[in-house]
Amino acid sequence: MPIDAALVGRAFPPTSPVPVTAESVAAFAASVGGAAGEGAAGEGADRPVPPTYPIVVTFAALQDFLAAEQVELSRIVHGDQRFRYARPVVVGDELTATLTVTGVRSIGGNDIVSTSSEITDAAGAVVCTATATLVHRGGAA
Repeated sequence: MPIDAALVGRAFPPTSPVPVTAESVAAFAASVGGAAGEGAAGEGADRPVPPTYPIVVTFAALQDFLAAEQVELSRIVHGDQRFRYARPVVVGDELTATLTVTGVRSIGGNDIVSTSSEITDAAGAVVCTATATLVHRGGAA
């Protein structure tokens, strides 16, 4: 089923808050090929959180969007991801993402979906904005 172009401009409800802990940062760093604790702010609290860490909350927003629109994750290919920061993420933050569909177009039977997720802290201040391009594969799976 194609993605409805009428979704452009629609913002989906914010995700549940995601606490940024030293443990979650260490696990994230390890999962992307860093040493356990590399980039974590637990031991050595001066270490920064990896710049791609907000994908944790952004992916939750994407899953909420796909569920709301009844789109199977298995039909999605991730085309592009960018982060624009207002400030660095730090251990102790509690992040929430609000995903907005910014574009939908069809190419060769596939839908190209552009999204923007505003990631805010517990006070509602913008930490960063994540933009993504997703390809929804058309035809038989």
